[in-house]
Amino acid sequence: MRHSRPTTRIALVAAIASTGLVLAACGGGVNEAAEEPAAEAPAAEAPAAEEPAAEAPAEEAPAEEPAAAAPAECGEWGIAMHPWVGYTASAQVITNVAQSALGCTIEQAQLDEAGVTYDAIEAGSTDVVIEDWGGGRWQEWVDRGAVQEVGNNGNVGLIGMYVPQWMCDEYPDISDAANLNKYAELFVTPESGGKGAWYEGPPGYTTIGEKMIEANKFDFKAINTGSEQALIDVLTKGSEEKTPVIAYFYEPQNFLAKVPLCRVNFPANDWTDAAEASGLTDYPKTELKKLASTELMESGSPFATLVQNFSWTNEDQNQVALDIESGTSPEEAAQKWIDANMDTVNGWLEGTGASM
Repeated sequence: MRHSRPTTRIALVAAIASTGLVLAACGGGVNEAAEEPAAEAPAAEAPAAEEPAAEAPAEEAPAEEPAAAAPAECGEWGIAMHPWVGYTASAQVITNVAQSALGCTIEQAQLDEAGVTYDAIEAGSTDVVIEDWGGGRWQEWVDRGAVQEVGNNGNVGLIGMYVPQWMCDEYPDISDAANLNKYAELFVTPESGGKGAWYEGPPGYTTIGEKMIEANKFDFKAINTGSEQALIDVLTKGSEEKTPVIAYFYEPQNFLAKVPLCRVNFPANDWTDAAEASGLTDYPKTELKKLASTELMESGSPFATLVQNFSWTNEDQNQVALDIESGTSPEEAAQKWIDANMDTVNGWLEGTGASM
């Protein structure tokens, strides 16, 4: 992707001085017309006529400040779009702010997470990952100078295996992964080949389900659901129809506030890179990261500052995600949140010279 480089505009002050001269001339003419019968009136009034002209530049000087603080030209940048609604919420909010407040041209590109996205950043076809769950998997691209870690985005992510809450109520010990084989026959479906159906995260998600099944010798078969919506559908059906189901899910996700689920607990996590996971321990609790191209972060564009400053909570993200899932367009859902949270948004814009 080609990025236009930022420019700055310099305010001119010559107009201010000209304004002062005009004020002085007009002041003298008015006084002479008013005091014509008195011969000495013009001389007596002259200082008063000149006084505003002398003060005018000082009074007008603050007009230079907004021009000096004006944001640099933003340029054209890309945001990688990953296939879950919470990510869409975050990406659309920062897109709306960048376009409205900074005048940026933002291109959203649908990409698989992890290596596919990092390669795209290195190739110059996108610039920002607003939510990465990878726990350092991008280090290779950082070492090559293509990608920079830009801090936490404020969301805390937790992946896990979940069953409908009614199952934990009816079978309290099912929340301990060590007891899953005890209940495996409850989860058998026509597609699971006589084993329990283990609904796994879609391709492109951080998943270790097959490792978990193998390492723990679970009598289950991993089944690829294909999408976030498919996971939501299977868990919703399991909850509403009291059908046994175990499935991969995660937070932040507003779905957890609508359908009661129960987390199946594994031993405490001991890994950050899924490639190195043994399968014996749980998914990590992850402070989600922002990543950006080195080109963006070294460009001087105010968009780099916005990305650096962006941070919000799981609750914030869930509000926008819920509106999107309810049928509101991502652009409208994002703007609704922005309009209700201007103080937060203006905090993100600090250092850009812009505000909303």
